[in-house]
Amino acid sequence: RTNVMFLKTHKTASSTILNIMFRFVERYNLTVALPAGQLVHLGYPKTFLADFVEEFQAIGQNYNIMCNHLRFNALEVQKVMAANTFYFSILRNPIHQLESSYVYYKDSVPAFRISKDVNKYLASPMKYYRPADYKQNIYARNIMWFDFGYNNNAKDNKKYIQAVLKKIERNFHLILIADYFDESMILLKHTLCWDLDDVIYFKLNSRSQDTVQTLTPESKERIKVWCSLDWKLYLHFNQSFWRRIEETIGLKELEKEVNHLRMRQKELMETCLLDQEAVGKEHIKNKALLPFQSGAANILGYNLRQDLDNRTLRTCQKMIMPELQYMSYLYAVQHP
Repeated sequence: RTNVMFLKTHKTASSTILNIMFRFVERYNLTVALPAGQLVHLGYPKTFLADFVEEFQAIGQNYNIMCNHLRFNALEVQKVMAANTFYFSILRNPIHQLESSYVYYKDSVPAFRISKDVNKYLASPMKYYRPADYKQNIYARNIMWFDFGYNNNAKDNKKYIQAVLKKIERNFHLILIADYFDESMILLKHTLCWDLDDVIYFKLNSRSQDTVQTLTPESKERIKVWCSLDWKLYLHFNQSFWRRIEETIGLKELEKEVNHLRMRQKELMETCLLDQEAVGKEHIKNKALLPFQSGAANILGYNLRQDLDNRTLRTCQKMIMPELQYMSYLYAVQHP
C-alpha cells in the first residue's frame, strides 16, 4: 500500500513513525503532503484544511503520503488524499504520555509553566489549568482526543465517548499502541504488505532518563481522571489492537517477527552508529543532525561511524535524521 495517511499524535513515538514514512516516500519515489510555506505542522493546532498543504491547488489528490502533525478533519483530508488511502494513527498510555508532555512543553504551556513539577500539577490541575488559556493548554489535558479533532475539555459522558470511538473506527483502518512499539511495527508491516526494512527504525525524539519525572501512585490515578477522555480512548484501542493481532498474525508468529525486527535493528545499529546508542545533545558531533530541543527535555540524537561507504552512509543518515532536517530535505526535493 503506497497511499497512506498517518495521524501524528503528540508524545506517542510518532516522530519515529514519521521517519519511517519519510524513508518510505524516498524508497518508492512517492509524493508527501508537506506543510505550505515551509511550516512545521499542517496548520496545527487549527483544525486541518486542504490549503495547509504545499501546492495543494496544483497537485490536488495526487499525494501518496500525509504524516505531519495536524488536527484531524476527515472531509478536508479526503480532499488531499486518494479515495483508497489507508488511515492509521498511534496512541500511548496517557500516564506516560502526560508526563512526557509535561517535560517537553514545560516552557510553552501555561498550566505546566506555573506549576512546580508534574506531581504538583496533577494534585490540583484546575489551579493551573485556566480555561482562558485553552489554546496554549491543549497539551495539558486529553491531547490525543484533541489531535483526533475533538474537544479535549468535553464532559466525560458515556454516550458522547461511544459516539466518538465509533467515528474514529470509521475514519481509521488501524490504531497502533506506542507502549508496544515493535509489535505495532509488525502489525503495520502486515497490514500494509510492507517489507521488514520499511518498518525498521532507530528511536527518534526520545529524551534522556534524567529528564523523566517520577509520577507518584496518586498522580497516576489522577491522570486517569483528569485525562479521562484519553484514558478511555487508549483502553478501547489497546483492546482492539491485541484483538487484531490475534486475528491476523497470532501471538506466536508475532513474537518471532518482533525478535527478527530487533535483530535487524541491532545489526543496523552496529553498522551505522558510533556509540551503538542514542546520546545526549552535548555529545552529538555533527550539529547538522542535532534534534530540536524543547522544554526541560534533553532530546537525544546519534553519531554515525566515520568509515561508511556512500550507500551505507545515505541509509544510516536517513535513519537518524531528525524531523525538521528531514522535512527541509524533502521540501527541497519536492518543491525546488
